[in-house]
Amino acid sequence: MPDEARAVTWEAPEHRHIEKTTDWYWALGIVAIAGALASIMFNNILFGVVILLGAATMVLVARRHPKMLAYEVSARGIRIGEELHPFTSLEAYAIHEDLPEGPQLIVKSKHMFTQLLILPLPEEYVDDIESILSIRISEEPLVEPLSHRLLELFGF
Repeated sequence: MPDEARAVTWEAPEHRHIEKTTDWYWALGIVAIAGALASIMFNNILFGVVILLGAATMVLVARRHPKMLAYEVSARGIRIGEELHPFTSLEAYAIHEDLPEGPQLIVKSKHMFTQLLILPLPEEYVDDIESILSIRISEEPLVEPLSHRLLELFGF
């Protein structure tokens, strides 16, 4: 099959969902209320309101289950759901196969607001995806950002 006709498609959840216990919600509430009270004591009422709104947003996001997304790596680019990232907007990639949660593709983008794309990979397609990407963009030692790892540590 010609290289231009190859495409690898798969489905995966948009993120790993970790069910939160009631203790998690209690801890979040206690920390948020303590932070809001401390900011009010220092005459910063607006910051206290922002802390409480942030905690409420965290509760809403934590309860939401991930959507199943369709992923595709083809000659045109990388498609995540309905959004296509053409190879002209991508700089480099890295594939990490030794992670406990499974293989992961990290792609560096030229866009200011979407600098890294992190995709879960099915183990059976790793070699096919790498052969498509290696022709079009360079491979670099990219790592998952610390903020992303911290959010996963806290269950997001």
